[in-house]
Amino acid sequence: MQQNVSSAAPLLAAQGLRKHYRGRDVLSGVSLSIAPRELVTIIGPNGAGKTTLLKQLIGLEQPDAGTITRAPNLTIGYIPQNFRPPLSMPITVHDFLKLTHKDSGDIASFCEQVGVGYTLQQPLSALSGGEMRRVLLARAMLRKPQLLVLDEPTAGVDVAGQGELYQLISKLSSEHGCAVLMVSHDLYVVMARTTRVICLNQHICCEGTPEAIGSNPAFKELFGDELAKQLAMYHHHHDHTHSLHEAADHTGCDHDHG
Repeated sequence: MQQNVSSAAPLLAAQGLRKHYRGRDVLSGVSLSIAPRELVTIIGPNGAGKTTLLKQLIGLEQPDAGTITRAPNLTIGYIPQNFRPPLSMPITVHDFLKLTHKDSGDIASFCEQVGVGYTLQQPLSALSGGEMRRVLLARAMLRKPQLLVLDEPTAGVDVAGQGELYQLISKLSSEHGCAVLMVSHDLYVVMARTTRVICLNQHICCEGTPEAIGSNPAFKELFGDELAKQLAMYHHHHDHTHSLHEAADHTGCDHDHG
């Protein structure tokens, strides 16, 4: 039975996260929570702190200030933005996945689920960008995660394959009951496949349903009126899963452009 994401205890919650790098704030007072089965997408301009935030949430980096609370025994599957197997590493896809999971039956099953079952005996270094992202997705799902964390999941994937990959992520989340937290710049495709959007620019500018975010002044400030109009039109024609009357949860967003 699917849990009610509005009432279930969060899988992960952060309060007041701050990070300072080389004379500037990368994160400034970021607070958020992720509920079971929720699909959350973080968007924002380059340098907004998106990857830093993900790494802090899963424990790869420590914040300078703030707290992060994870559910007891929380299992996380993670796909980093950049993964390049060493060319000197003559290893097949099967053997690569077996480094972290010993059951060959599970490996074959998940590779089939993500559409790369045919690559099992191929060298890892010979995969295309799209095949590599799917293999990494299989590796993450082999952990049977409660939370799947993806940093730019379509990095290295051609335009034709991006929509298919996001559809696959949504399907895996539904079938396996895991929440998804991802960073992405593919606004058009992601907005149709996500429960909640968080707009980040060192701090959280606004958050809410995709429809509400598209009309939010903070979103328009970061991405421009034209993109916001196109996004609203995209939803009107293609996404009917959310109420257009749901309001975004946001506060004022003042940026220093000097």
